[in-house]
Amino acid sequence: MIRQGTTENISSVEQLLGDATERLSRNSAGRRAVVMHLSRLKPDNRGLHQLRIAANTFEALVKSFDGQIFVLSQGDIVFVCREEAVAAIDEAVNKLRYLFGDDPLVAQIEAEDAEGFSTWFSLGGDFAPFQAYVTAVRSEEERRRKRIASLPSGTAAGERQPMDPQGLHELINAIVRADLSNLLRRQAICTIASGKSPQPLFREVYVSIADLRDAIMPRRDIASDRWLFQYLTQTLDKRVLALLRKADDTDLSHSYSLNLNVTTLLSPEFLAFDASLRSGARGSIVIEVEKVEIFADLGAYLFARDFVRERGYRLCLDGMTRLTLPYIDRARLGLDLVKLFWSPDMADRGETEKSREFIASLDRVGKSRIILARCDTDQAIEFGLKAGVKLFQGRIIDKMLAANAGVTLTRNRLAPPTR
Repeated sequence: MIRQGTTENISSVEQLLGDATERLSRNSAGRRAVVMHLSRLKPDNRGLHQLRIAANTFEALVKSFDGQIFVLSQGDIVFVCREEAVAAIDEAVNKLRYLFGDDPLVAQIEAEDAEGFSTWFSLGGDFAPFQAYVTAVRSEEERRRKRIASLPSGTAAGERQPMDPQGLHELINAIVRADLSNLLRRQAICTIASGKSPQPLFREVYVSIADLRDAIMPRRDIASDRWLFQYLTQTLDKRVLALLRKADDTDLSHSYSLNLNVTTLLSPEFLAFDASLRSGARGSIVIEVEKVEIFADLGAYLFARDFVRERGYRLCLDGMTRLTLPYIDRARLGLDLVKLFWSPDMADRGETEKSREFIASLDRVGKSRIILARCDTDQAIEFGLKAGVKLFQGRIIDKMLAANAGVTLTRNRLAPPTR
């Protein structure tokens, strides 16, 4: 059974965990608990997709080991089950350590062989430590609720109100009615030859969440509730597809990429978008899928992958980092491109095992298949060119294109890259 927190329920998930703990205190023999300290991860690693997958990783163990899952408001996940589930839990924890392998918390744990990502409790042995943890999270949740309740309508001290189901309903209704075309952003993915100006190959098309919030619901933090935000992204996917279907902008007729949920690729809205494309356009369109979407439901991904590739689209795996790239088999996943997020530590050519794994993975994935994204400095470009990477994306690229605005740049159709 999965319990998840909301911003509106009087009986919060922390209260439910407290009630379960009270019952366990009377008969805890043969029971074990593990806490996944996801609240300690960086904020961008605690997004909706990551936390949903973390909860789903334990969901398969619920029936087998008489378990309960509690997804706390601050991000931790608590799983309570029978003692004999140790091996299965350990396997689930290791999967999540891989999923969050690019986070400093996990990297530090692996380097120092220290704890911090998860905590295990043998409830039948010493119940007090687990009870102390539950008491602490309940107290923290009570303080958070009192702080929110003290806020006046709108914002206070620059803070936005958290999203709730009613707010989401209002936001989605506004999105359905609003013209989002002015919120549609484009960022070029370019080829760069040494000593030459960047040449746009295609452009990523997306809706800026910050701009959407400011334009429609500025007093709400629309990403505060991970489960509600997931529903919002699915709605946005469909609205963007509808916009592209009706767009009269020739720039949106070919040569662009879209970041979509796997569920969107299997939706009627995507079929309608597909049917609206001109002959030959599909081969110039790239579908970006985040790595967590693949792990969430591998079967659904494989089905969607076969469908979109058969139609002629190209697939790009989004969100890879220096630490996660070595674990990806691009060919087996049926991917045409891989988007790698730049970080300054990539330039470290030291002899550490992780550095060697990363450099080797560039060759294995295929340097001409990698998009080096989030390039905000010259250092990123210099590293990519030296490493043999062919495709680049980021603010420094935008600046370079703006500087060459007086020069007519060729918009190439996306051709199959070679290794």
